[in-house]
Amino acid sequence: MRILGIDPGSRITGYGVISLERGQARHIANGCIRTPDGEMAERLRAIYEGVRAVIAAYEPREMAIEKVFVNRNVDSALKLGQARGAAIVAGASHGLRVFEFSPAEVKQAIVGHGRAEKAQIQHMIKVLLKLAECAGSDAADALAVAICHGHGREAMQRMTAPAELLAGMRTGRRRAGGLRR
Repeated sequence: MRILGIDPGSRITGYGVISLERGQARHIANGCIRTPDGEMAERLRAIYEGVRAVIAAYEPREMAIEKVFVNRNVDSALKLGQARGAAIVAGASHGLRVFEFSPAEVKQAIVGHGRAEKAQIQHMIKVLLKLAECAGSDAADALAVAICHGHGREAMQRMTAPAELLAGMRTGRRRAGGLRR
């Protein structure tokens, strides 16, 4: 399972691609989509095309993106929302399922608490993915979003597997590797 993580930004959008293999996240790629100076429409087009190019190159099956965090600057939040929209449409146009996570959820999943600093995220990404060099902060954040989704996805599968097995036992259907009454 390949997952594309996106850390949206109107100037720099980070991306990270991981694969999940037997519960372990493995690094595939990471980088940044840098937008040109000028009109917002041109920057959004660059994000859209950049994300589409990453999807075409690495063929992820799902996409995870960070939600907008509104602090004080509403104008910045609106621009960030537009950048997110361009990335989401790029993923959706390739048929990817898109999952959204708050910054606190991502930090909790990677560092263990929701108020982690960027340097802590970068360090944990380096450790978790066994990278020789730490990705830049935007790419590290994108990898963190992908790992957050991967961990949550696997946890949900572990939680639903017993229920599916039990349902199969009740109906007398056999599930691969499952038991039958």
